Amino acid sequence: MISPGVMPAIPTVDPNPLPAPYWVLKLLLVVTFYLHILAMNLMLGGAALALVARLTSKGNPKRGRIFVDVARKVPTLLAATITLGIAPLLFVQVIYGQYFYTSTILMAWPWFLVLALLVAAYYGFYYVAYNGKRRPGAAGVVLFVSLALVMLIGFIYTNNFTLMQTPGRWAAKYFAASSGWNLNLADPTLIPRYLHFMTAAVAVGGLLLVLLALARWKHDREYAEYLFQFGGKAFQYATMTQFLVGIWFLISLPRNLRMIFMGDNPVATAMFGIGVLGALAAIFLMSEALRKQNIRMAAFGVTGITAVVILCMSIMRDNLRDAYLKPYFHPNQFAVKTQWAVFPLFLGIFVGGIILWLVMLKRYGLFNSTRPTEE
Repeated sequence: MISPGVMPAIPTVDPNPLPAPYWVLKLLLVVTFYLHILAMNLMLGGAALALVARLTSKGNPKRGRIFVDVARKVPTLLAATITLGIAPLLFVQVIYGQYFYTSTILMAWPWFLVLALLVAAYYGFYYVAYNGKRRPGAAGVVLFVSLALVMLIGFIYTNNFTLMQTPGRWAAKYFAASSGWNLNLADPTLIPRYLHFMTAAVAVGGLLLVLLALARWKHDREYAEYLFQFGGKAFQYATMTQFLVGIWFLISLPRNLRMIFMGDNPVATAMFGIGVLGALAAIFLMSEALRKQNIRMAAFGVTGITAVVILCMSIMRDNLRDAYLKPYFHPNQFAVKTQWAVFPLFLGIFVGGIILWLVMLKRYGLFNSTRPTEE
């Protein structure tokens, strides 16, 4: 273990200058992570609720239809998750490279496995999308396996990102086992942090069902109402559970880090307050929408509030990482040489890519109002 007051050995900052000002890269990191986490929540939460619908579909054809309907959206959402996840991972490497690469080396083999797990999950989701109606039994099993693989990937990522921000543990882990199979299982924040992401995904998955219900509201009212109730209640229960998981996560943090959300850091405190109030407002609004069968209140009001809450949580996550690394990480050490010939091109391609992605979603029909075609 590292003795108190002794700084751990951390690789030196990359001598190559940053290609843009530090604050610009930080802003892009938060924005791109926000887009990635939205897609990930829709994918993971949608898959989880599709599995629940399949497991409870006996004698309930509407739930069987939900399973088929939602499962067909998952491969597209997984593709969006992967695509939108590349940029924030690159920004992490640019800004926090000496921390991220070190933690990745310590757990090299689980990190290498991510690609294999992802490919297997992707194939599984496609199998379910094409065979959910024709072979519901086999498709349900494959969906369970693919969902478990994606959740395992999330667990590996959580291990890496908690390990990268605690350099004091690196030496002990390496000298105890230098094989590259290290995980960060002793970290008290690991499990609540992981569950915090998983529970949020189920809540957002509920909103995916609400949006699907809105698309079917006019031409298939009976099914749309059932879909709305199923998704809306899933959102409510998951968001209420999130409060318990969030308290666990907050308590698991060291006191000095916990206090950044309790007044020590104005930005983190403001984001925390907005996030808590927003979640409470979303639960209340969803309850009213379900009681009054007001699909628009849920689809627009609750979804809008939830999007703001997730943005606040993304900013809080960034604040917490910087608080963890404060003794070691000094942004003023970076040399900056803005690449004006390349940076505007990147921004243009990035914005254009997002627009193209939205157009593709519209044309593909992620929220189209047609009935699933027969197999």
